Amino acid sequence: MSKYALVFGASGVTGWSFVNEILNDYPEKNVWKRVHALTNRPLSQAQSQWPNDPRLEIVSGIDLLKGSQEDLEGTLEAEISDISAVTHVYYLAYKADTDRQKELEEAITMLKRSTLAMDHLSPSLEFLVLQTGAKMYGCHLLENHPTDYLHVPHKESQPRLRQPYHDTLFYYPQLDWLAEYAKDKSWKWIDTRPDIIIGFVPNQNFYSLGVRKGTVMAIYLTLWRKVHGDKSEAPFPGTQASWKALTNDSSSDMIARQTLHLSLNPERVESGTGYNVADGMTPSSWSKKWPALCSYFGLRGTGPSANPPEMRRFIKDNIAVWKELEREKGLQRGHADSEKTFPGFEYFLMTQFDFDRQYDMEKTYGTGFSEERDTLHAWGLVFDRMRKSKIIP
Repeated sequence: MSKYALVFGASGVTGWSFVNEILNDYPEKNVWKRVHALTNRPLSQAQSQWPNDPRLEIVSGIDLLKGSQEDLEGTLEAEISDISAVTHVYYLAYKADTDRQKELEEAITMLKRSTLAMDHLSPSLEFLVLQTGAKMYGCHLLENHPTDYLHVPHKESQPRLRQPYHDTLFYYPQLDWLAEYAKDKSWKWIDTRPDIIIGFVPNQNFYSLGVRKGTVMAIYLTLWRKVHGDKSEAPFPGTQASWKALTNDSSSDMIARQTLHLSLNPERVESGTGYNVADGMTPSSWSKKWPALCSYFGLRGTGPSANPPEMRRFIKDNIAVWKELEREKGLQRGHADSEKTFPGFEYFLMTQFDFDRQYDMEKTYGTGFSEERDTLHAWGLVFDRMRKSKIIP
C-alpha cells in the first residue's frame, strides 16, 4: 500500500467515481494507502456516499483561485495530511462561467496553481492526469464540426482544431503549459478524453452535464411509466438522425478505472499525450441504447416518432404526478424541477448530436486494459445509485 491519491474536483461526476473506485480497491487491494478528496463546496462523508474508510480524507472549501500561490500552497499543506507522500494527482476540477473568456482564463490558472503546488509540496509525485474531453475533436461545434481534417473514429493523434475554433478551447493552453513545465520533471503526465460523461453525484451539480442527463432521463422514464403504465411503449425523444449516430458512452466508473490503470502503469503509457476513455471498443447508437435503458424501468423503448416527446416538457406537464411520487416514496425533493439544470439540455443532446462521433479506443486498450461495459451495466449502476439516494423510487 504505497500509493497516495489526490483528487481535485472530487465532488464532480468523474471525481466522485475516482474516489469511489480507489476506496473499493481498484485495481486490487494493497495498492492505495490514502485518497485525499478535494472539493470547493462542503461535503461530508455521509453526504458523499463513499465507503466509510479510514484511508479517505475529505478536504472541503479549497478555492484554487483564492490568494497568492504561496497562500494556496500554505492552505494545502495545512489542510492535507501527508501531502508530501502524494504519488498520484487527478486533476478533474472545472469552474463553468457564462463569460467564456473568464472561464478560459480561470481554467488555465487553476491548473497552473494546483500543479505548481503539488510539484512543490510532494517530492513523491509520480503521475499527474488532466481530464480534457471530446471538444478536442470539435464535437461541440455540432453542424460546424470540421470533417475535412477530423475523421471518425476519432484518434488521439488527430490534429488540433484550427482557427477560429482553436483559441476558444482552454484545453490547448492547459496542455501547452503543462508540457513545458513538466518536460524536465521526474513525474509523468497524460490527458484523458471522455465524451459526455454519464455518472452520479449525491448532491445536485450544475456543472456536470452527464449527471443532469442521467437524472432527467431517470425521472422522465420513471414518470412515463407512472403516467402510461408498466410495459408501455416509450418512443425515443429525439430525431431519426440522432437515433442512428454512433458514439462511445463514457461512464464515470469506466473513466476512473481506465485512468487509474494508465496512471499505475507508467511504463505502458506515452507521457504528455492524450488517451481516449470510454466504456468499450465498439461504438453504439441510441437505436441500441434506448431499448436497453427503457427496459430498466419496465418500458418498451421504440424509435423516434413523427412528433418526438421532449423530456423536460413532459416532466413539467406532469410535475404534480412526480411530486406525489416524492411524497409517497419519500424521495429527495427538488430534482425534477431543479434550477440547477441547463434549459433544453436533454432536447439538445437528443436532437443536435445527430452525427457520428465515435472514438478509436486502441491506444487505451493497447496498454493492457481489457474491461468493457454495455449500456445496461454502465447506466444501470448510475440508476441504482439514484435509487439508493432516493432520487428515483
